[in-house]
Amino acid sequence: MSEWWRGGVIYQVYPRSFSDSNNDGVGDLPGVTARMDYLRDLGVDGVWLSPFFTSPMHDFGYDISDYTGVDPIFGTMEDFDALVAKAHEFDLKLVIDQVYSHTSDQHPWFKESRKSHDNPKADWYVWSKGKDDGNPPNNWISLFGGQAWSWDTKRRQFYMHNFLTEQPDLNFHNAEVRAAILDVARFWLERGIDGFRLDVANFYYCDKLLRDNPAKKAGGAGEFLRPYWHQRHLHDRSQPENLAFIEELRALVDSFGEKDGRDRMTVAEIGSDDYIGRSVEYTEEGRLHTAYNFLLLENGPLTAHLIRDALERWTSDTAWPSWSFSNHDVPRARTRWGGEDAGDAFANLLMGVLMCLRGTIFLYQGDELGLPQADVPFEKLKDPEGIRFWPESLGRDGCRTPLPWHGGKANIGFSDVEPWLPMSPEHDRLAVDRQVQQPDSTLMLTRRFIAFRKASAALRLGSIRFVDTPEPILAFWREHEGERLLCLFNLGPNAATLPLPEGALSVQDYGLPGEVVDGEAHLPAWGGLVLSA
Repeated sequence: MSEWWRGGVIYQVYPRSFSDSNNDGVGDLPGVTARMDYLRDLGVDGVWLSPFFTSPMHDFGYDISDYTGVDPIFGTMEDFDALVAKAHEFDLKLVIDQVYSHTSDQHPWFKESRKSHDNPKADWYVWSKGKDDGNPPNNWISLFGGQAWSWDTKRRQFYMHNFLTEQPDLNFHNAEVRAAILDVARFWLERGIDGFRLDVANFYYCDKLLRDNPAKKAGGAGEFLRPYWHQRHLHDRSQPENLAFIEELRALVDSFGEKDGRDRMTVAEIGSDDYIGRSVEYTEEGRLHTAYNFLLLENGPLTAHLIRDALERWTSDTAWPSWSFSNHDVPRARTRWGGEDAGDAFANLLMGVLMCLRGTIFLYQGDELGLPQADVPFEKLKDPEGIRFWPESLGRDGCRTPLPWHGGKANIGFSDVEPWLPMSPEHDRLAVDRQVQQPDSTLMLTRRFIAFRKASAALRLGSIRFVDTPEPILAFWREHEGERLLCLFNLGPNAATLPLPEGALSVQDYGLPGEVVDGEAHLPAWGGLVLSA
């Protein structure tokens, strides 16, 4: 099979904020279909579609009340089928989000489960009577703050939730639950999708004995921003049983490829203290095709050491990595790493670095435009996590604001009515229609870089070997079947020079500033060069 995903570029669409086809202020599936030519012209290999399933939207689609339904906000199942058809017409793959660790509390499964201790779905969720003194069964903490347990007055037991109280965790120790989830996967595979992005893929199982998590370290609790980070999460995620289910899911996905010859893929989102080790564990042979983690999404500042350390720690010869600098859960990389005053040159540099890394690349919508993090005032926040931890939140609303399509128009061309999140005024000059007219814009540079990556086996499939250079210079070789590329990037605000190895080196022209003079690479601030040897 083609393994289209290996070394490819997959673009993340957050449907609420991508394109609004019916002017209700919320993006939708017909909007994505209508913009498929934009994604084709960008040159990506596939699209990852964030949740569009039926949901009360407490967590904006990650609280699902019907795994096989399309929420009316986004359209209909016919709209989804049309989107799949259009993607395939344009030779684009479609990967959809799957949220298996928890459902909405409005899901029929949970509504039945909470009725009694002995109904057919009584054991489909993680329930406990708690301690004799009325406290929850253990010390587990929700990522969104507070205890990971809520009391249900009807059933008179606690149920577990790693996230919002409205997101109860499924009990994967129950074989019926596992079978039901595999049926969900089968439904979408039969609908023609090309793969799954698995939300919090290592969270499906928890410890059957519900043992306490140990403290991360003695004392010093004040240094952690939120309570969840105070613990070592030994018992509420990454359980060994999880891997057996992952292998079951992979076998199901592969069975469809064996029937029709189409290459489908699975990518895990991994949340763990051991970013790389856990990602490798979940992508070894027979498990998932690839995984991305939060090492480059949560950590900083941006240094050559940060990038080099992340990639060199991935030592497996069989597991395949994925990398992203931004997504819908973290502040945009331009602002997170560059600060509020980061300019377009910094955004361009980030794109150059990302497109030269070894692995599959996930490109979050708007990063191809170099969008900075939007400033959403408190009164307009929608994200429950952002509201709870304001002002020191992860900034999920600020990275989810709608895409600017037409500069100078109302709501920058996203919608004629006020969008669900406010448009950022500073995004107007970065609108799509403005950037397509500017050869040196971030959008046009992104198109060139993706085309360059597609044409280079060394960038898509090759090995990576880092060169010892002083900060802030990042240098590495990419090599595959005789093609050798030397990638050089200046991650700092001052010009730098670097002696080049002997031999004929030709500059690949893709748009970052930099030149070779008398055997030296001259890199201005935020500059870069890719040289073929």
